[in-house]
Amino acid sequence: MILLGLNIDHCATVRQARYRAVAPGAEPAVEPDPVALAVRAEKAGADGVMVVTPYYNKPTQAGVLTHFRLIADATELPMLMYDIPGRSGIQITYETILRAAKHPNIVAVKDAKGDLAEVSRVMNQTDLLYFAGDDANALPTLAIGGTGLIGVTANIAPEPYRIMVDAVNAGKLAEATEQHKSLEPLVRATMTHVPGTVAVKYILHGLGRISSPRVRLPLVGPEEAEAAEIEADIDLVETVPGVDFSNFRPDRNAAAGGALPKVAGTTR
Repeated sequence: MILLGLNIDHCATVRQARYRAVAPGAEPAVEPDPVALAVRAEKAGADGVMVVTPYYNKPTQAGVLTHFRLIADATELPMLMYDIPGRSGIQITYETILRAAKHPNIVAVKDAKGDLAEVSRVMNQTDLLYFAGDDANALPTLAIGGTGLIGVTANIAPEPYRIMVDAVNAGKLAEATEQHKSLEPLVRATMTHVPGTVAVKYILHGLGRISSPRVRLPLVGPEEAEAAEIEADIDLVETVPGVDFSNFRPDRNAAAGGALPKVAGTTR
């Protein structure tokens, strides 16, 4: 289970409820706060830390490597590096990944860069575990030896991803591909029109699984046109194990409120 918040006390509560917790570090522009958060996570009983590439100040690769090593040195927890240049502004280069892999606590990568040739190259030369960080690349990553997915769409439909992983591990590529195909329009609905957080809450609310689709600033709910695109993709979803989209009832008015006051001439 990946806990995407930073409430360490809540992490401890969840662990006591017999879940395994991974507490990602907050990544401010200035160190050493992520180190302190990693230490707190370990004290609270987390099983590992997921650490994103430093963002905003665009450090050199030497700075990126130092960032990961410093956090990895701070605890005995296994660490997963989160490579997401689309959000952080920089990538973890191939050379930096190889150097980071020499640290005994750095054991995995969540890859949202999408360079599967590089993923293969790194796995050929290290023991790093690779997790797809882009939902559309779950099966391609598994097919070349990756370990799994840390995704958004799985919050809506976890069962087909479980089937996919088990099928790949059993050498049943056709079965895994069937799940990949069935998920394609749902992945598109979730990941391509608005930020994934916004879309997944919109869809989960439409399915009656959560009480509100609202998100916190700077995120806001989908505009009318964006909501229409999400719904059009949902209409293309056929059979997805564990989810019944015949009961999908989206509420654009509830979602559009976001966290903003009403402004004349907008959907907010």
